[in-house]
Amino acid sequence: MHLIITEKNNTAKRIAQILSKGSVEQKKIDGVNIYEYDDSTIVGLSGHIVTIDFPDRYNNWSEVEPHELIEAEIISIPVQKKIVNVLKKLAKKADRITIATDYDREGELIGVEALRLTLSTVPVDRVRYSAITPSEIANAFLNPSNIDLNLASAGEARQKIDLVWGAALTRFISLSSRRLGKNFLSVGRVQSPLLALLVNREKEIEAFKTTPYWEIHALCRNGGEFTAKHEKGRFLEKGEAESIISRLGREGIISKLEQEEQIENPPIPFNTTEFLRASSAIGLSPANAMRIAEGLYIDGWISYPRTDNTVYPKSLDTREIIRSLSKHDEFKEHADALLKKDVLKPTRGKKETTDHPPIYPVTAAKKSALGVDEWKIYELVVRRFFATFADPAIWENTKVSVDIGGETFKADGLRLLDAGWRWHYPYNTPKETILPSLRNDEQLDIVKVDLIERETKPPKRYGQGTLIKKMEDLGLGTKSTRHEMLSKLYARGYVYGNPVRPTKTAMVVVDTLERYAEIITQPDMSRTLEEDMDGIAEGRISEEAVVQESKDMLNSVFGVLNERREHISDSLRKGLREENIIGACPECSSDLTVRRSKRGGRFIGCTGYPDCTFTLPLPKSGRLIVTQNSCEIHGLHMVKIISKGRRAWDLGCPYCNYIEWQKSKKE
Repeated sequence: MHLIITEKNNTAKRIAQILSKGSVEQKKIDGVNIYEYDDSTIVGLSGHIVTIDFPDRYNNWSEVEPHELIEAEIISIPVQKKIVNVLKKLAKKADRITIATDYDREGELIGVEALRLTLSTVPVDRVRYSAITPSEIANAFLNPSNIDLNLASAGEARQKIDLVWGAALTRFISLSSRRLGKNFLSVGRVQSPLLALLVNREKEIEAFKTTPYWEIHALCRNGGEFTAKHEKGRFLEKGEAESIISRLGREGIISKLEQEEQIENPPIPFNTTEFLRASSAIGLSPANAMRIAEGLYIDGWISYPRTDNTVYPKSLDTREIIRSLSKHDEFKEHADALLKKDVLKPTRGKKETTDHPPIYPVTAAKKSALGVDEWKIYELVVRRFFATFADPAIWENTKVSVDIGGETFKADGLRLLDAGWRWHYPYNTPKETILPSLRNDEQLDIVKVDLIERETKPPKRYGQGTLIKKMEDLGLGTKSTRHEMLSKLYARGYVYGNPVRPTKTAMVVVDTLERYAEIITQPDMSRTLEEDMDGIAEGRISEEAVVQESKDMLNSVFGVLNERREHISDSLRKGLREENIIGACPECSSDLTVRRSKRGGRFIGCTGYPDCTFTLPLPKSGRLIVTQNSCEIHGLHMVKIISKGRRAWDLGCPYCNYIEWQKSKKE
């Protein structure tokens, strides 16, 4: 029997349908789906069916020092026991095993983990594919290769390094702060530099002092109208601007007129980072976009969505893909326009790899066949694919200088002459600014002059899409893990909102780490380890050497942490006490804080107790996030509640919420 192992059940089912040409028989063994045809059996895993952890003796936080975890034994533990048992049963009957998991570090490791569990000695091969389509799957199984043990070792090294760093640092910080149980404080080699990035941006925003400034705008008319702005731009002294306005006349003359065509080249093909940025721009979070993309990949609509590649391989029949898309009304007009080109030459990005191509549509889909968000992602992928073959967009850029009473005012115009690739990919198109027909030395009437007061703005917070790109630039995480790390920050109550904003807890943790162990918040060590893991995958460095290097780094970190343990503990505990302050009590002006009753329930109570008994109720469950936003009526901090598997609940001002609740009870 030929045993084929895929990464997920859905993948197993689809590959079985393709290879059997529809004659597959689905069965269950101990509740696990298997798919049989001819002399082949396909079983899907559930991602990693084993995990790694420390032996039970290391689980007692009060008896095992955090730094002891650095050299602790690491063991493998099956987490999908039913699948493991079925896999072992099937392997005993197999005379050949094929690993058909996703082709990347995680997929290779998942396949190797499964193979180890089978204890089989029969011949083993590996098939690799980037799309689950009949032609690609058939070709993959006709051309099997060997398992890439180096690639699997790189994935295994990441698992071990992340376990040790996360467990040791999290235990140290949680014990130091006395935040245990469900409220433990999480620290990690990628998570902490990422969180520091957000906290430091928030500090820049908080420290920013707005400065008022003034602009002079003149409304000019020559039959049509346009607004020109004084060439100085910002006036920091209002009097200077008013003095200039007092000297201006009611006529102006065009002193300079420049027009030029501006070529805007098409975008590069989608890799994972660019795809997630584009998805964020259409309202889908990176985690949600990746979940949808993986579903579209498994169902055979798009190619594998985890890729660094931005260059289509020569083997990809791009004209045939476009031709297939032309058969559906949704894309026919755009596909036909591209098919008229004698040569289809796509754009190229700087990153070219051989594992997977850039993300592209592999099969034409009808809008009615997909859900709303699925269609959004599918259409985004199709339109980006089209755009990479299209002509440049051509803009007319106009720059005008107007002399008014000896002062120069300027205006810019922007007009789209030829949409080019933007016709195919109409996302985030710049807004046109159409100026009336103008000529040099033309006289203009100055209809009015306005003095506009503005103020300087602080730096912007990172949006999720921008943050994914920033992580890539800093070498934090990989294409497969960046969106997951961002999701963890939300789940652990470190951030909220989009643009992303750190909570008070995040501010306290990062402040303490930067003061006493700054190296944990810097991306340098994490970037070095990422580069070393690439070296493992390429066969240049051994897994053992990289894991040992990470332990040496962590030992040096703990040298600093243990030396400053008392200071770290004091800083965390003081900061976290302040984190629970909701605002001032409306009855006595003492602090209102989150407190626990004798029965364990939580509520907002006054620190002036027992003299002041003012309280407000809180929901019984869910992680409480005290935000930086304050109620305009009561001055209390707004509160969010995060519950696992649910969207964050904006409780808002606890006092306003209580008043509304009381009203609803009476009604």
